[in-house]
Amino acid sequence: MSYMKRLDRAFENAPILPITPNTQYVFFSDCHRGIGTNNDNFHQNANSYFAALQYYYQYGFHYIEVGDGDELWESCCLDQIVEIHEDVFSLLSQFHQKNKLYMLYGNHDMAKKNQEPLFDNFQYYEGIILKSENFPIELRITHGHQADLLNSVFWKLARFLVRYLWTPLESFGVLDPTSAAKNNTKKQKLEKRYMEYAHNSNCLLLTGHTHRPTLGDSLSLYYNSGSCVHPKCITCIELCGYRINLVKWHSCVEKSEHFGNIYAKCPPVYPVYIKREVLETEILFNSNSN
Repeated sequence: MSYMKRLDRAFENAPILPITPNTQYVFFSDCHRGIGTNNDNFHQNANSYFAALQYYYQYGFHYIEVGDGDELWESCCLDQIVEIHEDVFSLLSQFHQKNKLYMLYGNHDMAKKNQEPLFDNFQYYEGIILKSENFPIELRITHGHQADLLNSVFWKLARFLVRYLWTPLESFGVLDPTSAAKNNTKKQKLEKRYMEYAHNSNCLLLTGHTHRPTLGDSLSLYYNSGSCVHPKCITCIELCGYRINLVKWHSCVEKSEHFGNIYAKCPPVYPVYIKREVLETEILFNSNSN
């Protein structure tokens, strides 16, 4: 089966959600929530992610997780991940209670497809479609591993290699050459496939998988929400009405005029806070979309 057909299959039974001038969606992918060990790449950005989650809950967003939310290749136990990141899952459950939580599975959490869901009356999906009554073009959302043969068809082999070969070697600075996030040549190849799929299917496509945040344009029609495992920040995509934003959340140090009591040798005070920064923005639909 070709990668085009694998991507098509992701949307065969996908739920369809509305896009209206008042809808608000936020898309996170590749959180890779782990069990708090040195290999838990999410752990360093947990505070930024939780602050972002609180913000989107407070302002009434729908939360859509675009796959690889949990790291089930390096760890085989979801219960341990939930225990370590209890505050995150507690807040996600509040999104669910308001019917504002959707989770897609990617290659690193493919096991969710056959697992008992975390929340009552909840379902994991491979793809989701967003549509507007005013514009015929669809926004299709899936993780994007379908365009990657090793990480889709042979994902169990890839999981074995990561769990028993590349994860131990990562401690010595050896990067996994099969990973789309760590291999730029592979990353570019996949992004080209995503763009081809969007053009051939006459749709907009939003994925994760490559970890490279991207805001589409009239030429590519392709978007990527990035990841939550960048060294110093997390990224996501917001859809507010017909406007789409690429957003970065990161820790900042506030400059303070208070330097303590010099004579008492008090240390200076530099408060740390989590900042939301819009990197790019554009109108999702325009007159050319009709």
